[in-house]
Amino acid sequence: MALIKKVKGFTPTFGKDVYLAENATILGDVRIGDYSSIWFQVVIRGDVNSIIIGEKVNIQDGSIIHCTYNKSITQIGNNVSIGHNSIIHGCTIKDNVLIGMGSIIMDKSVIEKNSIIAAGSVILEDTIVESGTIFAGVPARKVKELNKSQINKLTTGISEDYVTYSSWFKD
Repeated sequence: MALIKKVKGFTPTFGKDVYLAENATILGDVRIGDYSSIWFQVVIRGDVNSIIIGEKVNIQDGSIIHCTYNKSITQIGNNVSIGHNSIIHGCTIKDNVLIGMGSIIMDKSVIEKNSIIAAGSVILEDTIVESGTIFAGVPARKVKELNKSQINKLTTGISEDYVTYSSWFKD
């Protein structure tokens, strides 16, 4: 069973049919929406501020979700896929977004809907990623515009796949 801890009077809350890997750690002021999945060795630390995670969000193995005390919450929309070993910190990620493996998203940045952050990218503080674009690099910059087919395949398609994958682990 995942480690779920109350901190400063806040206990994490979960929507329906959420999958939590046995060694995930979720603590403090964390809200996770329906059909989301939190995978192996993920840490979600709502100890210093709020973390709000939408529906059909998958946070893949080894990722860390945190925020900044008295500065910024972390807010993740619906149909978001966060690739393995990513760091999401004090930012806003809107709906239908793919965060590539090993990416870092810093405080007060905003990832608009229908966007992709390429694997290994670093989104610096206060960066706005425009809707319908791919950002890549260190620091990340806009490299491409996405068409509707690419958006559907790489964003909502992956989040739907992870709803299926998580069902394999539920008894």
